[in-house]
Amino acid sequence: MKPMTSQSGAVRSALVTACILLIAALPAWAAQDYGFRAPSSTLDAATAATMGDLASRLIPVYQDSDPERYLANLSALQMAAGDYASADISRQSLRERRRKTDFGHPISRSVIFDMYAHAKASETQDRITFADAFSNSYRETIRRLDDHDAFTVTHWLDEAPSGYRDALQRAFDQSRAADSIDESDAIALIWKYVAFDAYRNFGALVVLLNAEDDHRRYANESGILLRTADGASLSIAVIRPTGSPAPLPTLFQFTGRDAPSYAKECASHGYAGVVAYLTERRKSGAGIDPLMAEGADARQVIAWIAKQPWSDGRVGMYGEGDSGFAPWAAAKRMPPALKAIATSVALNPGISFPMQGNIFQNSAYAWSLRQVDPKESDAVFDPNAAKWRALDEKWYRSGRPYRDLGRLYGRHNPVFLRWLNHPSYDAYWQNLAPSRKQFAHINIPALTMTGYFAASEPGDLYYFSQHLRYKPHADHTLFIGPYGDDMMQATPPANLHGIPVDSGALIDLRELRYRWFDHVFKDAAVPELLKARVNYEVMGGNEWRHAASVDAMAGGSLRYYLDTAAAGANHRLSQHRRANEGFNAQSVSLVDRSDAAWTPPTDFVTKSLVARHGLIFISEALSRPSTLAGLFSGRLDFTVNKMDMDLDISLYEVLSSGEYLRLFSPTYEMRASYAQDRVHRQLLKAGERQRLVFKSERMTSRQLQAGSRIAMVLSFAKRPDREINYGTGADVSAESIADGKIPVKIRWYNDSYIDIPVHK
Repeated sequence: MKPMTSQSGAVRSALVTACILLIAALPAWAAQDYGFRAPSSTLDAATAATMGDLASRLIPVYQDSDPERYLANLSALQMAAGDYASADISRQSLRERRRKTDFGHPISRSVIFDMYAHAKASETQDRITFADAFSNSYRETIRRLDDHDAFTVTHWLDEAPSGYRDALQRAFDQSRAADSIDESDAIALIWKYVAFDAYRNFGALVVLLNAEDDHRRYANESGILLRTADGASLSIAVIRPTGSPAPLPTLFQFTGRDAPSYAKECASHGYAGVVAYLTERRKSGAGIDPLMAEGADARQVIAWIAKQPWSDGRVGMYGEGDSGFAPWAAAKRMPPALKAIATSVALNPGISFPMQGNIFQNSAYAWSLRQVDPKESDAVFDPNAAKWRALDEKWYRSGRPYRDLGRLYGRHNPVFLRWLNHPSYDAYWQNLAPSRKQFAHINIPALTMTGYFAASEPGDLYYFSQHLRYKPHADHTLFIGPYGDDMMQATPPANLHGIPVDSGALIDLRELRYRWFDHVFKDAAVPELLKARVNYEVMGGNEWRHAASVDAMAGGSLRYYLDTAAAGANHRLSQHRRANEGFNAQSVSLVDRSDAAWTPPTDFVTKSLVARHGLIFISEALSRPSTLAGLFSGRLDFTVNKMDMDLDISLYEVLSSGEYLRLFSPTYEMRASYAQDRVHRQLLKAGERQRLVFKSERMTSRQLQAGSRIAMVLSFAKRPDREINYGTGADVSAESIADGKIPVKIRWYNDSYIDIPVHK
């Protein structure tokens, strides 16, 4: 920042310093309220005056024993009051105090308010337009930063003002019922106002300023076309730092379609960032599986990268969600230039998509239709959109075979129908991901990142487990914590659908991935959070733990039997097997469609638990704390009047407050006929007592408190957004409501049990 050189500026600075020292020595005053009526809208003409008045009344009396917090909040009050010259001085003093403590730490968002306060002060003092003043302030600040910090700041600056406007409006709405506000709430409200005011003032300016800085820092080539042997076109974009004369390693993302990428972010970390996607689809009247060619396409781009003068011949692939499949597809036939892969919440065909536990999911119809139908391909994909929920309900009410889903929607979808022809994990799916022999030849470092609340978690764990199964000494690292499918899109939320996320888990996961790549490509140290083969966060314990394998996460297990209970009470999870044989009876109507409008609950914490088509089993209170860690397993002892059935299992910690906290989500799903072998179907024996041994494909970890109990919900899976198994033993996708006239009747014997892995 340009220093204040006037005598008045020096005097002001001295006064601020003296004031800080004085306040630090004084006891805090008692909190007091201030008269305040929140404006009805952020855009009201009187809003600026209302907030300025509140700030002006706070400035003379505000104090804080923490000098840095005092200066930061004082600057916000001064900005809201329109005294930008004083705010600029306060922020200069704040920077001087933080100079030593900030060394080596990531850059802070406070730099945005440094720029803004200085620009507003210059607007008045230098008698120039705000556009010129902010542009000067921006350039003075950004040009001093390295590529990484500059990328971070420009990314923050590029955020939409509407987000800050909405946050301020919500705060106004919450304050409107009262006619006063206390000091802490007032300061929080002032900060929301200042943030909104700043972003609406400089929002239109940063687009050109960021582009100007990008042009100075990066070489950007886009629209490079590669033609594949089968007639498709691939579009490639390359962003690389101009400040590096030597060839660079490349981080490459294959997205399958034009989508936002991290290419510039890769370049800001000292790599050549490359993104590629399909621009011209392969022609086929029968429809081509969009996943079938991803490996070959990615390998073609990798070969192209290795030949470029800016490439040092080494490529690391990364991806998440849909693009998380491409690195594994490419690694099936190891390209020489591919040196590392890092995936997170990755799609895994036949395992986590388009089915889980061999049960097809309606969202797969919508996703595949988007790949083959031009009317859908350009639309924003949201599987929870109203039109898809309406399709779920329409199909569910109709009782028609699952194969008729497309007919009910009115769009022919050959890809989805082809998928339905492969309900087992047969050669069709096995040919997409690496086979056992191919896993054995993947000899490059791999990083798998996933979450306890990610729908794709079973697929991520499959990549990890199969790689190590067929190459036991593979350099493959698993990182897992309290995250969902959007874990790489932004900083993890402090509250995940009602579950408070431990502070230790609130980390920049993309930055962690770059640090891992730095270890692979730049000989940097292994990140502490990735120091073992398995690295997991203990929810509620605020602790990262590290293990040599998934099995080593837990030193033992708690076995609970599915016991009976008195009429009207919850069934019991008992640690002691009852001597007298008993059973819990369950009956489910397959023709009832009164629940067609049902949607899965979104909150992970609830005050009551309802078993939909299922039974609830609850343990006694734990006598001491226990750390749950790993994959639960069990054995179900039962009779059923059908030749097959689909099951859901969910686990909860029942807190001493009575609340139920989900230990993972979505629920663990399995088709009974594939529980032993996902490749070969083994039908049940209707009417005969039999046992089903299973091991969950969902991992979790949580510090269970003394006094807490464990709840298990065992349900028959019948829902509008899933294929319905009517139990005839025939092709499930061809069954209809006509096959379900006889209800499902199950006896769960108390010889059944579940093993909860615990660290002892």
